[in-house]
Amino acid sequence: MRRTKQRTLPDYFDLAKQKSPKQADFYARVYEVVARIPKGKVTSYGAIGQALGLRSSARVVGYAMGLIPDDPSLPAHRVLNRLGELSAAHKFGGYEPMRKRLEREGVTFKGRHVDMQKHFWDPSE
Repeated sequence: MRRTKQRTLPDYFDLAKQKSPKQADFYARVYEVVARIPKGKVTSYGAIGQALGLRSSARVVGYAMGLIPDDPSLPAHRVLNRLGELSAAHKFGGYEPMRKRLEREGVTFKGRHVDMQKHFWDPSE
């Protein structure tokens, strides 16, 4: 059996840019959706994937979010998991900094979860 080197996400993105324009295009479309999330609203990885026409693509959107360029104009902190958990808090210095950033925008919480009924933004609308 032939063993292959396991790719890290940055390697995967570089490979996508070099060999799969379709994959790189998908990531760019994810970032375009993220840029449209209104202040005071949040969305989920899965909702972004569905808006882009790919059911069950939350994981691929997660990969794209993990590689998101360091660009303050992209409100990546507004993308959560489907339960309203701050699943990417490590990218923002931890849970509290990400929560404070969302609260400054008017997002409210129920315990440690965003009130998704009140703040969910559907990117497909």
